[in-house]
Amino acid sequence: RGKAAARNAISRAIYAGQWASRATIPPLRSGSTPFSPSPRDPTFPPKETRMDKIVKTEAEWQAQLSELAFKVTRKHATERAFSHDNFPKDPGTYRCICCDAPLFDQDAKFDSGTGWPSFHSPTDPEMVGEKSDNTWFMRRTEVHCARCEAHLGHVFPDGPAPTGLRYCINGVALKFDPEN
Repeated sequence: RGKAAARNAISRAIYAGQWASRATIPPLRSGSTPFSPSPRDPTFPPKETRMDKIVKTEAEWQAQLSELAFKVTRKHATERAFSHDNFPKDPGTYRCICCDAPLFDQDAKFDSGTGWPSFHSPTDPEMVGEKSDNTWFMRRTEVHCARCEAHLGHVFPDGPAPTGLRYCINGVALKFDPEN
């Protein structure tokens, strides 16, 4: 009975994302972060995936963003469906409107018919964070920019191959950066 309770506690901790704080993970070098360059390779990870967290006050975000972008990215609102169907079809990268982090490639975009830009996978999974969202009497998974915590939208398990996921993103949370 004691072993079963311990296994259940460990399972709950892993599911809740708390297992990473256990002593099984080696400590970081003094003065480093999980995204600090490796001592063996100063170019690792690539510059685009290094993640210096961006923290601003509410007033600073309001001054930087449009009213709708502020409501969506900082207050977790949702824009009206079909309000951003004018994104280019050219090769490029969709970036966070708040911090310019690269989030999704044009190659991962597809028409889901929902009225919001949809992608089957992020450019780099480390750049898009997830957390449980139980608002509106539903259980969903919210996605946010890992660099600045901007609310992007939600991810659903009804997308196309290769992932089977649909990252349903508020268009106002993105800006498009053409390849050339």
